[in-house]
Amino acid sequence: MAGISHYTLPRPEFGKPVKLLIVVAPYYREIADDLLSGARAEIDAAGGSHETIEVPGALEIPSAIGTAGRLSNFDGYVALGCVIRGETTHYETVCNDSSRGLTLLGLQGLCIGNGILTVETEDQARVRANPEDQNKGGGAAAAALHLIAHARKWGAPRGGVGFRTSTDEYQIASAPGGSSTA
Repeated sequence: MAGISHYTLPRPEFGKPVKLLIVVAPYYREIADDLLSGARAEIDAAGGSHETIEVPGALEIPSAIGTAGRLSNFDGYVALGCVIRGETTHYETVCNDSSRGLTLLGLQGLCIGNGILTVETEDQARVRANPEDQNKGGGAAAAALHLIAHARKWGAPRGGVGFRTSTDEYQIASAPGGSSTA
């Protein structure tokens, strides 16, 4: 029986350059290198630029991305790492908390592609990381690029939405007939 086929979105195109930060946890160096190779190739193919930083483990990836999001000028982020199930419940903690951290940052508006592999065995990790096989590093970079494209599309200034003062004065709440400016 043939497996179900996967659809890949066409690569987004950009009118102005994109700059991504790749945050990688190289705990399993060979796996991380394959993920990096796939991510860099995808960003390069889209005409983007990238910088790479390393953090000790998958749990530190969301913190690094959150810090970069507050203090830098990247358009998007690619999270790369690998968590292989061991003998303790630490696997669940690392998988769940790194994913939750990235999701929360995404909901705050950061464009993040999650390429943290969560696998049962080293063999599964190798297949998923290999740029010539499943290429999950390239997929994570593609996800970040698509989110950047959407953010740029939706990021146009909007008129008439939100709270804004009509003059340089601040308006304050007051009793009827009272002063309305400070």
